[in-house]
Amino acid sequence: MDLKSKIILISGPTASGKSNFSIKLAKKINGEIINADSMQVYKELKILSARPYAKDYQKIKHHLYGFHSVKNNFSTGDWLKIAIKKIKEVRKRNKTPIFVGGTGLYFKSLTDGLVSIPNIPIKFRNKIRTLHKNLGQKKFYQKLIKLDPNSKEKINSTDAQRSIRAYEVKQYTKKSLHDWFQNTKSYFEKEDFFKIYIDYPREELIQRIGKRAEQMIEIGAINEVKRFIKLKVRKDKSVNKAIGISEIKEYLEKRKDIGEVIEKISIKTRQYAKRQSTWARGNMFSWVKLHPQDLNKFLKKIK
Repeated sequence: MDLKSKIILISGPTASGKSNFSIKLAKKINGEIINADSMQVYKELKILSARPYAKDYQKIKHHLYGFHSVKNNFSTGDWLKIAIKKIKEVRKRNKTPIFVGGTGLYFKSLTDGLVSIPNIPIKFRNKIRTLHKNLGQKKFYQKLIKLDPNSKEKINSTDAQRSIRAYEVKQYTKKSLHDWFQNTKSYFEKEDFFKIYIDYPREELIQRIGKRAEQMIEIGAINEVKRFIKLKVRKDKSVNKAIGISEIKEYLEKRKDIGEVIEKISIKTRQYAKRQSTWARGNMFSWVKLHPQDLNKFLKKIK
């Protein structure tokens, strides 16, 4: 199997060993690693985002990790522009670009292109969010289907985030979200990519998540959150939702002991991993699925 001419994408739920596998692969095919995780772009969140260690950077060149401030907005569109530039740079050095991360929208923007929907005013968006909150997901979804019948086949009835997005786009632009997507094209061809999804068994993943939550506390996550609080990041910034920030704040305010914090971080991370897996089932069906025990076998097949 010759992968050197491809753009390689490696995804999987959080704590599935993506970083470790990507380093082994990069060594084998003379690759460089590019981040595809929305929280790992922030320089102030090294521990909570589970960014690769300094020793990993020494083994293989890494890009787009810890380069952006939590105080500034960073969209999927911003990431895509830089990612395309990085692919060109890496290929000029005759290296193979290897994207690694768990943010599905980043991968989707790279393989399918990014839809150019007009900016929707924040007041309008907040109005839709309030409507969703008042109705609840079940009634809101029914309302969405009446407004935009296309959504019934495209959006799961329990997917609150996509339901809200589809509703606000249809209401504001008078055009279905799915019509916007149909007119979108990737900068690359489909055959340019080789896509790998690490499919970790649920029970094993839960154990790994629990261990990682403990390790984060041990190596300084509490001090990281203390520094984050001092930055006084605006409450409407999505970075505030990073798992571990609100939980450690409760510990600092003496509302939770450290054991409860670790447990809460573990639970939230498990829930996030489940959402990632659900998203992958709906959007990554064409990816090569590899179980942990298959990773070394896969590496041996590569030229």
